[in-house]
Amino acid sequence: MSARLDPTCRGSLILVNAGHPYCGWEPELAPVGGVLLERRAAALLERLMARMHGWDGIAAVSGWRPHVEQRGLWEQSLRDNGEDFTRRFVARPGHSEHETGLAIDLGLRGEPLDAIRPHFPDEGAARAFRRLAAGHGFVERYPAGKEHITGIAAEPWHFRYVGVPHAAIMVKFGFILEEYHDFLRRFPYGGAPFCFTEGERSFEISRLTGAQTPPQTDGTAVVSGDNMGAQILTVWREGAAVWQ
Repeated sequence: MSARLDPTCRGSLILVNAGHPYCGWEPELAPVGGVLLERRAAALLERLMARMHGWDGIAAVSGWRPHVEQRGLWEQSLRDNGEDFTRRFVARPGHSEHETGLAIDLGLRGEPLDAIRPHFPDEGAARAFRRLAAGHGFVERYPAGKEHITGIAAEPWHFRYVGVPHAAIMVKFGFILEEYHDFLRRFPYGGAPFCFTEGERSFEISRLTGAQTPPQTDGTAVVSGDNMGAQILTVWREGAAVWQ
């Protein structure tokens, strides 16, 4: 099945890393902050920034990159910085979240913006962004202490859109995306789903194998592939407005 048709390799929860290449699904893009992101990610980022007047102090350094641009960045970094640095801070072409349109690198206005390692400290506007990020579907993708899992050095400037409520769950339990997908394997569709409540919003989450068809529900269902042959079903119950 082609990437265009395979539902397991598209959606906000796809895992793209050294072991799971991007399938080439073409995201629907929208402009935000001077870069392009996947449409839903762009809308939620704009909503977040509007809430905190974030664009006054925060700059979008890099959003969606076509494959050819990612390859150029990789090759240029190899020439300029060497192999060790490049492997730690630049994903191989075809294995970069930036190719999905679901990732954004952020920096601070008024400072030089490094294309690979922009400065985004846990203070001021950057801290305010972090406080609001999960509620708008974004997580810091490569935190310190998880390098042995991600294969990427800590990148406090790199944020990934995974959607609501998944970002809040990941933050609550301290999961990175690899760990979150391992956790969701415990909730196959047909058994008891993982239930999560945040304020007045309630969610039921389960994992469907590639052969299963997402069911009809009495709530609002959102389905995302995981890029590993399965789909994640999220059912929003009454009172849970869908930010998708």
